[in-house]
Amino acid sequence: MKTIASCVQEIIVASPFLEDGLSRGIINFSALAKDLNAPISKMLRKPVKDGAIMMALRRYQQPLNLENSKKLKHTFNEIGDITVRSNLSDFTFQNSKTLIHSHSKILEQISENHQIFYAFTRGMFESNIIISTSEKINILNAFENETQIGFQEKLSAISIYLPKGNSKIVGLYYQIFKRLAWENITLYEVVSTTNEFTIVVEDPLVDKAFSAIKRLID
Repeated sequence: MKTIASCVQEIIVASPFLEDGLSRGIINFSALAKDLNAPISKMLRKPVKDGAIMMALRRYQQPLNLENSKKLKHTFNEIGDITVRSNLSDFTFQNSKTLIHSHSKILEQISENHQIFYAFTRGMFESNIIISTSEKINILNAFENETQIGFQEKLSAISIYLPKGNSKIVGLYYQIFKRLAWENITLYEVVSTTNEFTIVVEDPLVDKAFSAIKRLID
């Protein structure tokens, strides 16, 4: 059976910004209770009072995993270098039987040039290539028989080198995404390997994104 308290918890858990604001003590309970009255009344199928919602908000306690919190803090303390690469372009192609063959042509061309940034991701229906813009002509030539469905240039990548074991830490990526969202930074692309995490943003946002990540780590 649903109660006001369970409805409050359900709404807060589904709203990361709201949960974060409550934990930081920067949200007015009275104003929030009025805002939540309509959805909670709908969930309970009966009218509720703002005072009862406000009481539930005051009693709400976020789930706390002390062991994971310590691991999370330790992981951020152990984060390695943060590197920034600019002048990148993103190409999106429709998947096909010949796409890998086209892809191999680019790999052969850039295999000896370690200065070139390159990332490839393949989805169910489309594939992305993020590469230094200097290779734009080579990409277009290698994929001339493929169906291009997207292109974006003037991008920058910020790569974060994570310590080993980071994949076992609950909420690691969430903390990074939350910080960027709070700073109103739009992510164009995200690329991840086991111990390396890269975000791609449009050039005007790269300084702001780098500063946000640096503050989070510090």
